Parts: sequence; structure tokens; C-alpha cells
Amino acid sequence: MKMFQRFYCRVYQGAIRLAMHFMDFHEPERYEGKGAMGQIPAILRKKGYRHPLIVADPAMTKLHLIDPLLSALKKEGFSYSVYDGVVPNPTFDVVLAAKEKAQLDNCDSLIAIGGGSAMDTAKAAGALLANPKASPASLGGILKVHRRYHCLIAIPTTAGTGSEVTVAAVIVNPKTHEKFSINDPKLIPHVAVLDNSLLEGLPSKVISSTGMDALTHAVEAYIGGIRTTKTKAYAIKAVQLIHGSLYRFYSDPHDDEARGNMQLAAYLAGVAFTRSYVGYAHAIAHSLGGQYNVPHGLANAIILPHVLRAYGKSDEKRLAKLSEAIHLTKRSASKEEKAKAFISWIDEMNESMQIPATFDHLIKKEDIPMLSKRAAHEGNPLYPVPKEMDAGELAKLYAEIDPQ
Repeated sequence: MKMFQRFYCRVYQGAIRLAMHFMDFHEPERYEGKGAMGQIPAILRKKGYRHPLIVADPAMTKLHLIDPLLSALKKEGFSYSVYDGVVPNPTFDVVLAAKEKAQLDNCDSLIAIGGGSAMDTAKAAGALLANPKASPASLGGILKVHRRYHCLIAIPTTAGTGSEVTVAAVIVNPKTHEKFSINDPKLIPHVAVLDNSLLEGLPSKVISSTGMDALTHAVEAYIGGIRTTKTKAYAIKAVQLIHGSLYRFYSDPHDDEARGNMQLAAYLAGVAFTRSYVGYAHAIAHSLGGQYNVPHGLANAIILPHVLRAYGKSDEKRLAKLSEAIHLTKRSASKEEKAKAFISWIDEMNESMQIPATFDHLIKKEDIPMLSKRAAHEGNPLYPVPKEMDAGELAKLYAEIDPQ
């Protein structure tokens, strides 16, 4: 990247860092533990709401996974509506359909239950309900949500996205296949319910990809240039929990402690990156998700070690700190050795959970210029990465992650 572009990026990030001191990065009310979902009726009653719209994907209803929530609401005399049209990498149409369902049924609150896609859909739908003159496209970017929706409860059924606590809703423009974020503290859910019983029996592929998604959030938040004492502590704790629990959870989905630890790790990593941002792993993953519908967690898992190596010396000191936090090397090892050990650990985690090191003929060579421009547009100047890269430099990473 040219010197002037790099200078502009750093000035922009400095302004964002300053502005963040005046923003409300509140955490949701948090309820956790086995059976925590049963507290939803009491939460709604306390807040004065009587008819929520439950936002989920078709599998949640087909497999009756939302039935305990529906039963609890019925038992306590609540009416409710269900929108179960959520898809992976939700599009404008999905978000608008959820919004229209809430309006048609006179819903007074939103409950998102599922993975990141369900929560992103509910967040974006809530933003449109609170800002009726807005369109999905008009909300893209930073601080475009002028009014906050009054009640959003998030119930994650995976341990990775952290969407139950973040400022972002990631959606896809179906015409351009471009994936972009709505970023605003007004999107942070009011309540996060971490019920680890909802994770029991998850498929191993979901556990691995969402767990590595949480790791990507924690690592990119920690090595970036907009950190606080709190986000550093949360990111380190998330990495430690993932180091001790992700493979356990992958190996035994019935391990209560590992499930709970991974839910907490995803939450902490979500708090960290919602305040400190992410980096080029996410920018590249978003471009692949929008163009080829690649699951976001899987994309991050494959891309992360390649991006960390591409940063070179610029992220060495901070990666060494993360390596020390999980005791990967002797204390006497150099920063370079510790950083390399940390990246190697990511490679080993991927391999142990059958996540490939690269994609296999996914990326069309003729798409790389377009994809790299999209990733550069997303990342620059917003993401406070250790080393800025322009579209040309990012294009080399696309070629590396899918060496055809």
C-alpha cells in the first residue's frame, strides 16, 4: 500500500478510536446456564412485552428445536409469531420479509434463536422497524441506524459468531452478491441468553467452524490497533477458553463444561471485536460468503493463518502474547518463535477438526480482482489491522488460499 493511503487509514482509525469513547458499547443483560431459555417469559413480562416475533431458520422449526421456547411462552400466556425464513448469509429479501411479518402480526419485540444468520436477520429487521424510512442498503456502513429497536433478545444455538453481543449485522445484496455490514451500537441486543443445552448434539462441522470463528474474532480484536484494557482481557480469556475447550467440545458434544466454556468464549470474543474491530480475515471471508455462499466460520478458519503470516513482523509481538497466554512455548523463546507457534497451533486445530488448509477450486481466477477490491473496500480504512494491504496485495492472498 502506498504511504499516503497508509497514512489516511491510520488517521481515520485514530478518529474512530477517539469517537468510540463517546459511544454506548453496552453489553446485553446476560442469562446463562443450562435451561436459561426458560427465563424468556419472565424477561418479556419484566420489560412489558406480550407478542414477540421469533426469528429462526427452517431447520429450527422442522426439527422442533424452538418448541421448548414456544411451550414456555404458551404456558405463561404469551402470544407469539414465527418467521423461519432465515438462510445462511441472509439477503435483503430475508430481512425485509422478517420486518414485514413483525408489522403484519403487530409484534412488539424480537427473539432471535439460532446461529449468526438468525441474529443478523433480527438485528437488521429491528433496525428497519425502528427506522421505517430506511432500506437495507441505506443502513450499510457505520452509525447509520438513527433509532434503536426497543427489544431484541438473542439466543445463540452455536458457539462462535458472538452476534448476541455485537454491533454488526452482516447481510448480502442479492443483485451484486456483495456482503456488507450494518455497524452501529444500536444493534446490540438487549438480552443475551446463553443456554448451553441448546448446543448439545451439534454436528461436528458446525462446532469446528463456529469455534474457529470465535477464535478469529478474538485474535483479530487483540492484534488490531483499537484496543482497550477490557477488550484485551476479553480476547485473551476467549483464546484461553477456546484452547482448553474447543477440541473437547468437538470430540464430545455432550460435554457440558466444554459447551458452556465455548459459549462464554464466543460471547467474550464478540464483546472484544465489537469494540476493537476485526481484520482482513473477515474482509476476505465476507467476500467469499457473498460471492460463493461459503459459511462464514469455515472461511475464517481457513483464511486466518494465511492472513497472520502475511502480516509478518507487524503482528509478531501481540501474537507472542497470545502464545504465552496458552503456554505454547518455553518462556525463554523469542517473540518470533512464540508468534510462529501460535499460528502453527491454529493450523493444528484446523487439521485436528478436519478443516482444510486451503479451499479447493472454489475461487474463480477471473473473480479475484473483484473480490480483492471488495475486501480492500471493506477493510480500508476502517479495520485497524497490524499492516495495511491494498487490493493488489490482498489478491495474492486469494491466490494463496486457493492454489489451483
